[in-house]
Amino acid sequence: WNLALQSDPVYEAAGYSSDADQEAKPQARAKLLPRIYANVGAQAENTRRVRTFSDSNTNKRALWNITLTQPIIDIAAWHNLERSDYILQAAETRRTAAYQDLILRVSQAYFNVLVAQDNLRAIKAEKQAIKTQLEAAQQSFELGSATITDTHEARARLDLLNANEQQANNAVQLAFDALESLTNHRPNQLARLSATSNIPLPEPNDQRAWVSRAEQSNLNVNLAFLNAKIQEKQLDVEKSSHYPDLRLEAQTGSASDRGILGPRPNTGPRSLDSSVGVTLSIPLFTGGEISSKVREQYSRLQQHKAELEASKRIARQNTQLHFSGVISGLTQIDALKAARESSKASMDANQLAYEVGVRINIDVLNAQKQLFDTERLLSQARYNTLMHGLQLKASSGTLNEEDLMAINALLSKTF
Repeated sequence: WNLALQSDPVYEAAGYSSDADQEAKPQARAKLLPRIYANVGAQAENTRRVRTFSDSNTNKRALWNITLTQPIIDIAAWHNLERSDYILQAAETRRTAAYQDLILRVSQAYFNVLVAQDNLRAIKAEKQAIKTQLEAAQQSFELGSATITDTHEARARLDLLNANEQQANNAVQLAFDALESLTNHRPNQLARLSATSNIPLPEPNDQRAWVSRAEQSNLNVNLAFLNAKIQEKQLDVEKSSHYPDLRLEAQTGSASDRGILGPRPNTGPRSLDSSVGVTLSIPLFTGGEISSKVREQYSRLQQHKAELEASKRIARQNTQLHFSGVISGLTQIDALKAARESSKASMDANQLAYEVGVRINIDVLNAQKQLFDTERLLSQARYNTLMHGLQLKASSGTLNEEDLMAINALLSKTF
């Protein structure tokens, strides 16, 4: 997790995106502050007679001015400043969502490695058991107490497991590759979930409480709400285009008729001209552009409101899904633990019965397969239940590093 926090490019990109959105407020505030411009220019004016183009006279002029503009009444700018507050909140929400998404992606990638490793271990254990059974079948055939069929059956199972082992090895490498892409580091060994670790129930153990929390705190719901508020303020901005705009303008500057390259005869001293006043701008007719933009933003506001309702429904559905996933997962784990014990007893009984001639070889092979299939299902169920617990926290918007540390405490490097 710490490596991914420093190295994951997706999370890094989300951080830069949030930083960029933070600039919305200074930019909106700047629309209400004074602006000062300095202008410098040079002109050359040529005069000739129209009929003959003779008697040419050229005057050169240098000029400069400084202009100050201060908005006095600008309703659109004030609405835009209010809009920037929601943009900042949305940026922080997206940053938090990226943080929680990274927790889920790291956890899923980590557990995918453990599941792939458990699957490979189960295949190797099953191979060893079948090798033992193959040797027993061959000895029985040589002694004449069994047919060659038992040997062929065991050999066929072993060949299939050899193929599955290659696929399982590849799955382990791919899972490590996916984890490495998040952390930019390839671990040698991962801590696994101890056989004695107990996965806790959700707290509180009440689906309605989780659904209520999700409707209020789910990050996607909050983001959809903020997007609707941003659009609402954008509608106010467009409506404000109908209103008058009042500005204070002050200017000072000078234009020299003495020439750029030096003084000319018969020219007076340079003058400094200054002015100050207010300008009132009233939009009378804009070709229907303002009204069209208002209608456009109103439709987009309705779109965001519909998306808000959709996000609430999705949050409710996901919360119910993951809460049920934890509860049913814990039930499934208990059932698979019982199935593992009974499968182990069945395999031992079939093995003993085969040795005394009561059972045939295929019965032992089937009992072995059932045991190791149960082991694989149990491993998958345990890690799936842990992921449902994290996703339940994420759906309620409360997932954080403490939740990750709580699961980390269930893992062990010694077995």
